[in-house]
Amino acid sequence: MNPLFKITYLYRFFTLLFLLSIPITTSLAQEPEFKQADGVEVVRKNCTSCHSAQLVTQNSGSRAVWVSRLRWMQETQGMPSLDPTDEGIILSYLAANYGQKASGRRPLLHSSLLPQNPYDLQE
Repeated sequence: MNPLFKITYLYRFFTLLFLLSIPITTSLAQEPEFKQADGVEVVRKNCTSCHSAQLVTQNSGSRAVWVSRLRWMQETQGMPSLDPTDEGIILSYLAANYGQKASGRRPLLHSSLLPQNPYDLQE
């Protein structure tokens, strides 16, 4: 086989492989979106200037929890004070759309569903 043909073949192969992978990696890297509701634009404008939407959407909490997170960011992370109207909109949106969950963990399994503990086995 001609060496030039091999190089051309490999070049075309890897170029095709690269081009085929672009849509896959682009779709995997898409940012999660905020839930569409009143106030979403104010939240997007203020929250995503410092971090990703995913950091917000993976969290939950009551209005008081969201207030404590805002104050923590202001006191320790250098977040500027928000306009009082914007802050109210942000807190209402977050509490309504990413409110406190009943539990962050699944309930424990009943003991009958668990495997036998090997240390409890009698020899």
